[in-house]
Amino acid sequence: MSTDPDDRAAVEKRLWKELEDARVGMLGLIDTRQHFQPMTAFAEPEHNLIWFFTRDDTDLADSAKGGAEAMLVVQSRDHDFHACISGALSLARDPLRIDKYWGPVVAAWFPEGKDDPRLTLLRLDARDAELWISKGGPIRFAWEVAMANLTDTTPDLGDTAHVRLG
Repeated sequence: MSTDPDDRAAVEKRLWKELEDARVGMLGLIDTRQHFQPMTAFAEPEHNLIWFFTRDDTDLADSAKGGAEAMLVVQSRDHDFHACISGALSLARDPLRIDKYWGPVVAAWFPEGKDDPRLTLLRLDARDAELWISKGGPIRFAWEVAMANLTDTTPDLGDTAHVRLG
């Protein structure tokens, strides 16, 4: 899918669509030595929010108690879209959202169910994102790399865009 990197609305729409399709990203804190962790994301584009289920005894939850700066890295299934979303991460025990996003996959991690006393949510207030949007897929990639090597140029594999959210 082609997206004009200069069309802010199209870039933002693509970001939320790809996040919804991928559902999983790598979430981590800025300026820490902690590794990023795979997390299932539940996006609310209309509010620039992304929610994650976790336990209150995890490293991410502990760090988010007082608020923390975080990034979520997302890649599309066909590898033609990559994004890094930054924002403020905080804890939120929100029963409405727990009900809204609860399902069999989430339930597998919380055998005590929705009433598990250690169940909590992480809330990412997304502020901005950097996106890399590739063109053409693996054949185009191979062609561009071959042509770059033959012509001493760099491959044209797509566009980048930056979008401020909110």
